[in-house]
Amino acid sequence: MSHAHFDFAALTPHERYKLLIGSVIPRPIALVTTLGRDGRANAGPFSFFNVLTHDPAVVALGIENYPDGRFKDTARNIRETEEFTVHICDAAMIDQMEVCAIKFGPDVDELAEAGLETVPGQQVSSPRILAAPAALECRRLMGLEVGRAREIVLGRVEGAFIREPLVDRETLHIDQMGMDAVGRLGGHLYARQRDQFEIVTQSPEAWFSRILDTTATQG
Repeated sequence: MSHAHFDFAALTPHERYKLLIGSVIPRPIALVTTLGRDGRANAGPFSFFNVLTHDPAVVALGIENYPDGRFKDTARNIRETEEFTVHICDAAMIDQMEVCAIKFGPDVDELAEAGLETVPGQQVSSPRILAAPAALECRRLMGLEVGRAREIVLGRVEGAFIREPLVDRETLHIDQMGMDAVGRLGGHLYARQRDQFEIVTQSPEAWFSRILDTTATQG
């Protein structure tokens, strides 16, 4: 089977962007809330996002800058307060999340425009969106300036809120179907996480035992 090869050094940033968002799919969506130093709340969705490690618990956000290199509201607020809250979006709040993606000016409250109710954070000052099935309250660890286009923010997760019916307090298992999380695809496409299957990784012993059993049967 043949594959088309693309030398990223020969591509424009937009061309690289198209290839990345079309191939790295689905990407989880972080709806991030922050507070500015003036106490004004901000919210924006980011699909250049994921969890990196559990010990310590660290998430990463890739936040786009303005064309002239200035930080947008989320990146600036995180630098000033060193706090932010990541919300996982489910299918029920996808339209409200998209409202928060509109490039409003700094004087517009995205949360109010989207009709998203919030409460004050518990371990950080940034507000928590009540409609989200899960929220991670984070404190900034560091920012990585890898270029003019984006800043990568690493945040330590200080605490999590999970919608009560979705989590077993004893086992900490989360109902994946109930989460109904949405992911970002290429272009303007999204995906729901309802089509699921399970694969349990085998131990080395089980794998080699399987090979031996197959060889014995064939012999």
